[in-house]
Amino acid sequence: MKSNSPLVSINIPVFKCEKYILRCLESVKDQTYKNLEIILVNDRTPDDSMILINTFIKANPDIDIRLIEHSENSGLSVVRNTGIKNSKGEFIYFLDSDDEITSDCIELLVKNALETDAQITIAQNRWINTFDNTTKDNGFPTRAPKKYYDDRLEIFSVYSDGGFPASSWNKLFKKDFIIDNDIYFVPGLFAQDELWFFHLLLKTNTLAIIDDITYLYYLHGESVIFNRKKKNFENFLTILQHFTQAYKNENDEVLKNLIKKKIILFKEMVLIMQWRAMKDKEYLKTNFAKMKRMTRLSLFDYFSKDYSTNLKKKNFFQNLPSGIATKLFIWRFER
Repeated sequence: MKSNSPLVSINIPVFKCEKYILRCLESVKDQTYKNLEIILVNDRTPDDSMILINTFIKANPDIDIRLIEHSENSGLSVVRNTGIKNSKGEFIYFLDSDDEITSDCIELLVKNALETDAQITIAQNRWINTFDNTTKDNGFPTRAPKKYYDDRLEIFSVYSDGGFPASSWNKLFKKDFIIDNDIYFVPGLFAQDELWFFHLLLKTNTLAIIDDITYLYYLHGESVIFNRKKKNFENFLTILQHFTQAYKNENDEVLKNLIKKKIILFKEMVLIMQWRAMKDKEYLKTNFAKMKRMTRLSLFDYFSKDYSTNLKKKNFFQNLPSGIATKLFIWRFER
């Protein structure tokens, strides 16, 4: 397979992953698809991850592994960008160091990508809960009604309705598509995938989906999903500001409407996550006030068929006076 198959660059961040990194690397070693390079970016990890990695490299001289060292801790966005810039493959695949992939993961994704010529190919995922040893298929679900899309507006429309998970992992990307459109991760964000995928889908013309579960996502005590704090929600507000700027800069009226819909639904998601994680009434009220200054439906939009009744309701509640909006939100959520 290696001589006549495209090279795939698997990007893995290295930071405080000594408990998981060998499991992750072994899953790449076991791939049925062999034309791979592993790009490991050490973001100045303070633990023994690098000792384990160097031992693995010495024990597997036949695997193409490149280790890139950051001079200082820079965060996951910069790590992802370093990986992109140093990837030699035709395709890029992001794999987090505390997760693993099935042995046929890359083979299935490449096969579909070559058949469809898609810029992005998405597979399915399985959650593995280490707290109670249970599993859940499609923990981050793909709800898109079709398996292949070749229209940019249709792709973004499905995305704005929550049809594609925003994670960077478990997707195969054409490297040239990323490079040519100059789409990199914004440094300093804790939810960097959300914004990067948004920017990516503004440019995506072809996208394919496979039904196979190829990514094993581990839920553990250090998982971000269980450790969201105020700084995480401040980052979500920063992402909303980027969304709002994209809306202002967009000239295509159809796409502007879709971005507006995405913003309203993203506001709702952030408010729900914040209340679940923090139960802080005053902070919720503060965020309602901040979100009101961002893109929202106009009076004219309420007479438009471009927006559903449900979306109009969400927008209405989001833009009530902050104190009233907070009380109603808590009542609606807790009842």
